[in-house]
Amino acid sequence: MIPFLDLKKITEKHSVEILEAINTVILSGWYLNGEACNRFEQHYANYIGTKYAIGVANGLDALRLILRAYIEIGQIQEGDEVIVPANTYIASILAITDNRLIPIFVEPDFNTLQIDPKKIEASITKRTKAIMIVHLYGRCSYTPLISDLCLKYNLKLIEDNAQAHGCLFNNRKTGSIGEASGHSFYPGKNLGAFGDAGAVTTNDPVIAEAVRTLANYGSKTKYIFEYQGLNSRLDEVQAAILDVKLKYLDEDIDFRRRVAYRYINEIKNSKIIIPPLSDWKSHVFHLFPCFTKSRDKFQNYLTSNGIQTLIHYPVPPHKQSCYKQYNNLHFPITERIHKEELSLPISPVLSEEDVSEIIQIINRW
Repeated sequence: MIPFLDLKKITEKHSVEILEAINTVILSGWYLNGEACNRFEQHYANYIGTKYAIGVANGLDALRLILRAYIEIGQIQEGDEVIVPANTYIASILAITDNRLIPIFVEPDFNTLQIDPKKIEASITKRTKAIMIVHLYGRCSYTPLISDLCLKYNLKLIEDNAQAHGCLFNNRKTGSIGEASGHSFYPGKNLGAFGDAGAVTTNDPVIAEAVRTLANYGSKTKYIFEYQGLNSRLDEVQAAILDVKLKYLDEDIDFRRRVAYRYINEIKNSKIIIPPLSDWKSHVFHLFPCFTKSRDKFQNYLTSNGIQTLIHYPVPPHKQSCYKQYNNLHFPITERIHKEELSLPISPVLSEEDVSEIIQIINRW
């Protein structure tokens, strides 16, 4: 079986450095808010191109804390609206509703799978305070039109960069384009920890301080609490692991792009749709989605031929039972994506032989 993602094999590439980094933390006797976290935060801020990076417990918390920070400093109020792509992973929506804000779903463009910037303006109201773009699958979602809309209506631009570490827009990395960005280092991400981990990046010192304070129970000074905060901190072990893996992230992205290039150019099956791509720097291929009207049959065929695949994601947020208030909404492009999408294996440890076999089997379907 060709696995969808072989995390054990990925870890083995840098196991000596990772074990040394973990051992250094263990021997230090300091496991939270220490040198490893400080070091990774600085390195990651430098990599993304922002002044600040704040390590937090996971990607969902990163988004929750950004929105909460804007509420605490008085720039967003409960009941305000946040525009968000309808086809995103549910974490983007959970971060909004957890802060008692209202998600306003906007359809994607099927050719890019990203929020359609031409459809955003019609959804802006007096209560709209932010646009949350989500760089889904590792592809840049930002466009100049989105920036123009933010300026025209005085909206915050928030990035959900959970799937797109290292992605570029005109030589600027995603995660540095909006006012603030949430990042996930879930183990399966291009930059993955050995458990849950996340970060917020921003150039705004007020937001950076508010996020860091909120993530530490709402406290800057021990036992003194400015906010009703959270316990959401990046621990020293995860920070040390991420700092090792960050050095190899661009190399891994280049490998993913080579695999994607072969898929795009060598898969020749009229039943399979692969979204077009012209700017290769705008995609880091966290996932490689393809589409077919017979998704379940296609997945079963690949499984029976020794290829593991995953569906991202079978049910869109507005059709989830936890959001019954939105179940009556209809977004045909989003619903098509969720009905037809299948993710092929893509990782920095796939062999050329594996890629060739995957392509041949797909072409025979």
